[in-house]
Amino acid sequence: MTVFKKSLLAGSLLLATLGTAQADGCGIEKGTVSILANDFPALHAVVSGAEACGGGGVEFSKNHNKDHKDIMVAALTSDPSEYTSVVVANSTLVTLMNDGLVRPMDDLVEKHGGSLAKNQLITVDGKVMAVAFMANAQHLFYRSDILEEAGVEVPETYDDVLAAAKAIKDKGLMDYPYIGTFKSGWNLGEEFVNMFMGTGADMFKPGAAELDINNDNGVKTLEMLKSLTEYMNPDYLTFDSNAVQAEWEAGNAALTNLWGSRAGAVLDDEGSTAEVVAGTAFASAPKLGDTPATTLWWDGFSIAANTSDEDAEATFIAMMNGITTEMANANPDEAVWLIEGYTPGEKAIGVAATAQAGAKPYPMLPYIGALHTAAGAEIVEFLQGSEDAATALADMEAAYNAAAKEAGFLK
Repeated sequence: MTVFKKSLLAGSLLLATLGTAQADGCGIEKGTVSILANDFPALHAVVSGAEACGGGGVEFSKNHNKDHKDIMVAALTSDPSEYTSVVVANSTLVTLMNDGLVRPMDDLVEKHGGSLAKNQLITVDGKVMAVAFMANAQHLFYRSDILEEAGVEVPETYDDVLAAAKAIKDKGLMDYPYIGTFKSGWNLGEEFVNMFMGTGADMFKPGAAELDINNDNGVKTLEMLKSLTEYMNPDYLTFDSNAVQAEWEAGNAALTNLWGSRAGAVLDDEGSTAEVVAGTAFASAPKLGDTPATTLWWDGFSIAANTSDEDAEATFIAMMNGITTEMANANPDEAVWLIEGYTPGEKAIGVAATAQAGAKPYPMLPYIGALHTAAGAEIVEFLQGSEDAATALADMEAAYNAAAKEAGFLK
């Protein structure tokens, strides 16, 4: 299984030479292209480039949806599938592969992707299952003006984050200085995975699907998450990335660990104030132990299994037209683009710093989704104070074991 290594992200970040589809209809004579993707600016830029291939004999449609993870399996299960491509990341590709819903792209890469770098080809069991085009990670966003007024330095660890939040609150600068993507479900599960990764320990026993979280590292993870909630809005279990961005732009928080792909939107001229924009800065994700408590991600495109060869080829060509050097340099601050000729903007600093500090990739394991789901559901009561850490970890383990056995990962 091939994933991006830390050294690749920490280097030049220029990993690929991307083919550019040409001329009328991008060279596609006919076909249907239908794309499902998450809803943030970087993916709007990519899909818009693919959309330029529509017209003539090419039917094009798209759906940018923040709930794409909840609809993608059903949409690709139908035959023919509702979408010919889903923009995926480390975890979502695994989910689709588990159900056999995406097709290998080796033939399409050979025919239309000769300029793609090997490290862009997300290969599982020797088959290319996705083409990556950007890197992402949750990292520290901070208000430099607020930290200066509170008399604290930029946090490097989560203990530093807590100390900074306390200083800001004690000085009466903000009621809820920290904000996070703690919405129960997928977002909260990601917070658990991120924080546990910061311990430097593995979440599974070596070479097995058996969990290894019901230990001191698991307790340390939960206790830190709960400590952060003491400086968060009481409605923190409803906050996803969109809500965090809105609160940040409103000037209601000074510290967050948010996706790097949100940096451009936070610093644009929409939805915020000059004071917030001027004071917002980026740094590596804080550490829990010796490792940044976050995960490195890639985003790329897949091709649906239940689509015709003609539509698959049309979709591949269109998506290649969405990930050109011209697109990347026209949107330099929307993402850390994995495209040759791209010059990173200042808003990519946080992702690059996180990679350089040694953050690990999100695990591409077939059973990681079961853990992620269990965490997002089973630690809510602990955060609310109705159960202790040991009980929460035991509940997580029980929920994971049930799901993993049903899926055949455990006996």
